[in-house]
Amino acid sequence: MVDDRTTCVVVGGGPAGMVLGLLLARAGVEVQVLEKHGDFLRDFRGDTVHPSTLQLLDELGLGEEFAGLPYSRVDEVAFPVGEDQVVVVADFRRLRVKYPYIAMVPQWDLLDLLADAGRREPGFTLRMSTEVTGLVREQGRVRGVVYHRPDGTVGQIEADLVVGCDGRWSTVRRQAGLRPREFRVPIDAWWFRLPRAATDAMSALTPRAAPGRFAVVIPRTDFLQIAYIGRKGTDPQVRARGIEAFRRDVAELMPELADRLGELGSMDDVKHLDVRVNRLHRWHVDGLLCIGDAAHAMSPVGGVGINLAVQDAVAAATLLAEPLRRGAATPDRLRAVRNRRLVATVAVQSLQRLLHRGLVRPILDGRRTGPPKPLLALLHGVPRTTSVTAYLIGVGFRPEHAPPFAVRRVTG
Repeated sequence: MVDDRTTCVVVGGGPAGMVLGLLLARAGVEVQVLEKHGDFLRDFRGDTVHPSTLQLLDELGLGEEFAGLPYSRVDEVAFPVGEDQVVVVADFRRLRVKYPYIAMVPQWDLLDLLADAGRREPGFTLRMSTEVTGLVREQGRVRGVVYHRPDGTVGQIEADLVVGCDGRWSTVRRQAGLRPREFRVPIDAWWFRLPRAATDAMSALTPRAAPGRFAVVIPRTDFLQIAYIGRKGTDPQVRARGIEAFRRDVAELMPELADRLGELGSMDDVKHLDVRVNRLHRWHVDGLLCIGDAAHAMSPVGGVGINLAVQDAVAAATLLAEPLRRGAATPDRLRAVRNRRLVATVAVQSLQRLLHRGLVRPILDGRRTGPPKPLLALLHGVPRTTSVTAYLIGVGFRPEHAPPFAVRRVTG
């Protein structure tokens, strides 16, 4: 039995879902965002906010609010190639953009900011602790969703459009019968945090490599966030060896952190990420659209997943706001979202897969201890090259800007 009616249901309150909900509400579309968790407090979600997303927040009139959040700046990606030498791989300071850096901000703070902005719009509703479990269909078209309330009871919402923003294990994608193409990925990641010392680099994202070992150190406001990269499918073995063996492995790669590894009390402090790279051929069925990780899971390489998902959301709002105001988001219009975002998605995934094969896998196999020598020579000899890599990471192949109906100018 249908207990509610809205124009658009957004499933998932991550960055893509919250941005889409906010933009549609600013267009005068009635929208409900359904988030299965009771809050946004989850560790090791994507916390990188790139220049393109910072520019979008500014266009939405949220730049000053974002500036008030606790975040650290990453100005460059630098790869150690010797005891006292590093090669800058990407220098964001060379970008000719308003925000030439990556902001490392807890994702829950960003989501709270977007939720607060959404609540200021009359057509926006955010439902927490509301888990979508199925789709409502009528005559072959998706007409809404079935959901569980916090008390376990079941409800239904009827909608002109359902948008799946519920991640790489998307429920609505599965319910709609959409199956992504999986690409071979040779790596998994293990995330953990360590205390930050006064001597730690404050503004550089630093990969570390040795034969058979690879990690990335990300500076945060009051700790170091570390991604330890290993071979796909080895999490059971890593956990079976135990925390002491894990500490030894990390200490061999990063001896300067050895005195802090006691902070890892057990393997419960080490979170495994099953790295996936996949992509839907078709992002929609009649009445339903998938965007973000629900349409294309990304590798953590480059940290671009959030920003690509946000750009999907902006494209979707730009193309669908007017049709939704008329109650007519046709399959052709849904297909147009995929067509607009496909080239950027394929380009990023292709680059990530190339880095898996040409950089990370050779290191894990013990065949190399860093980037290929020709690339190092190019980066060292032609510093401007670092602006190209910075652009690919920080801005991307097709940056999206706030549609006119969503732009807000801060005055004061």
